[in-house]
Amino acid sequence: MPRTLRICSAVLLITASAACHAENAYVPNEGSGTLTVIDTSTDREAPGSPIPKQGTIGTKLRGVALDLSGKTLFAVDAVRNVVLAIDTATGTVKKSFPNIVSAEGIQLAPNGKMVTACAEHSNEAVFIDVAALTEAFRVRIQGKNPEHCVYSPNGKWLLTSNEESQSIDVIDVAARKSVATVKTAGAPRGLGFLPDGSAVYVADETSGNVDVVDAASWHIIKSIPIGLRPAGIIVTGSNTLLRTIDVGALPWGVAIR
Repeated sequence: MPRTLRICSAVLLITASAACHAENAYVPNEGSGTLTVIDTSTDREAPGSPIPKQGTIGTKLRGVALDLSGKTLFAVDAVRNVVLAIDTATGTVKKSFPNIVSAEGIQLAPNGKMVTACAEHSNEAVFIDVAALTEAFRVRIQGKNPEHCVYSPNGKWLLTSNEESQSIDVIDVAARKSVATVKTAGAPRGLGFLPDGSAVYVADETSGNVDVVDAASWHIIKSIPIGLRPAGIIVTGSNTLLRTIDVGALPWGVAIR
């Protein structure tokens, strides 16, 4: 069956939620410090939205990650330098994890046991135990300014896209160590693995390419020109650009339903 590669052409700031457990999507509103809750069965704002009903829950909300139960949402506050663990039923903060400096990307591990945030200014990947709601450990990044952090499908690797150093770090999660770096032609943004984990696709914003990185050698094996400033990426397959769709100004992320 032919497979396709989809590059971000539209900004959809929707969380990656656990589809079999949760029916809501959570949208972080950086400017207002709130979270919009969307009922995915109706594609309308859900009861209880926004979080909180009054005031703000953060100063500059960026990445979000939902646990497998759908009960706890982890949200990055880049100004306060914290990750918030939010009770999705009540909309209240269960715990705040401090000293995660200027984080942006955050992702849940495939087994649901860890959630990891990338701290841009301290060049660290911060691993949080989901069940215990405690910080488990930190890994120092070899590159600079990690923005996105993405797990391989088997959970063995965590990759970070490092804007300032124009590189990718490869973290061995079990060893708690960055074991390789991949130099990119420009500033890398979104990362997406093939479902079998054999390759990862990197949206390279400043070069206008998508780099294809072999996950066995951690070398770039192909660069695909796709246009101006690619950012988010979702991968389902091959190395063919199907078409380009014009959207609004500065598209940043992408989601597929």
